[in-house]
Amino acid sequence: MYTWNHTTVTEFILLGFRDHPELQCLLFVAFLIVYMITVVGNLGMILLIRIDSHLHTPMYFFLSNLSLVDFCYSSAIAPNMLVNFWMENPVISFNECATQFLFFGSFAGTEGFLLAVMAYDRYVAICKPLLYTVMMSPHLNVLLVLATYLAGFINAAIHTGLTFRLSFCYSNIINHFFCDTPPLLKLSCSDTHVNEIVIFIFASFNELSCLLTILISYLYILAAILKIHSSEGRHKAFSTCASHLMVVTIFFGTILFTYLRPSSSYSMDQDKVVSVFYTVVIPMLNPLIYSLRNKEVKSSLGKTLGAQILNILLKVIHLRLLFT
Repeated sequence: MYTWNHTTVTEFILLGFRDHPELQCLLFVAFLIVYMITVVGNLGMILLIRIDSHLHTPMYFFLSNLSLVDFCYSSAIAPNMLVNFWMENPVISFNECATQFLFFGSFAGTEGFLLAVMAYDRYVAICKPLLYTVMMSPHLNVLLVLATYLAGFINAAIHTGLTFRLSFCYSNIINHFFCDTPPLLKLSCSDTHVNEIVIFIFASFNELSCLLTILISYLYILAAILKIHSSEGRHKAFSTCASHLMVVTIFFGTILFTYLRPSSSYSMDQDKVVSVFYTVVIPMLNPLIYSLRNKEVKSSLGKTLGAQILNILLKVIHLRLLFT
C-alpha cells in the first residue's frame, strides 16, 4: 500500500510471528498457557492479599498493585496476539493501535515507578523499623500508588501523541506482534528525529530515576544488613528483598535493552524476542517469584487453600448425609 499518511491510514497489519509458519501452533499453545498462568497468578495474588488480614501491610498493598499492573499490561497485548495467530489478515485499526500503545505504555511505565516505590518501602522497613507504620501510613501509600499510575499515564500519553502524529507511507505492515515504538518509527516516512530524542530523554530520565531510587535504597539496606550480628537475622532481612531484586533486574534489563539501544543496532527479530519477554513472560514470572520465595505468601496460600478444600469436603459430606 503506497502514499499513506496519518490522515488516511485506517488500519495496520501486524505480522507477528508469520515469518515462522511452522511454529504457529506451538507458539499459540505456549503463549496461551503463559497468559493463563499470568491471569490466574496475578488475580490470585490480588485476591489472596485482600482476603488474608495478615497481608494487609504496605509491602503487600504495593505487591497487589504490581499484580494488577502486570495483569493489565499483559492483557493489552496477549489476547490480541493470540487471536492474530488464527487470522489470515491480522488487522488492527489506527485508533486501536493508538489505544493499545497508550494502555501498554501506561501500565509498563507504572510498573517501573511502582518497583521504585517498593524499594523505598523495603528501605523504611529494614532501616527504620520503629518508624515504619508512621512513615508508610495508609494515606501515603495510596498517594504513592496514585502517583505511579499518573506518571505512567502522562509518560505514555506524550509518546502516543508524538508517535501517532507521524506520517506512514509505502506500507502499513508492522513487522511486530503489537503496536510498539521501534517498529512504528521504522515504518514512518516522517522525520522521527524529535521522537527519538524525546524517547531517549524520557526513557533515560524515568529508568535512571527509578534505578537510582532502587540503588540508593538498597545501599542503605545493605549497610543495615551488614550491621546485623546474627547470620539468621541477615538472611531474614535479605530474603524480604530478594524477590524484589529479581523482578527489578529482569524488568529494567529488558526495558533498557529495548528502548535505549542505538537505532543503528536495531533488529526486528531480536526486538520481537525481547518484547515477548517483557510483555508476556515477566507478568507471569512476578507472582511466581513473590509466591515461591515469600514464606508469608506461601503460608497464607496454604492456609487459604486448606480452608477452601476443608469447606468443600464439609459441603460434600453434608450433601451426602442429606441424600442418605
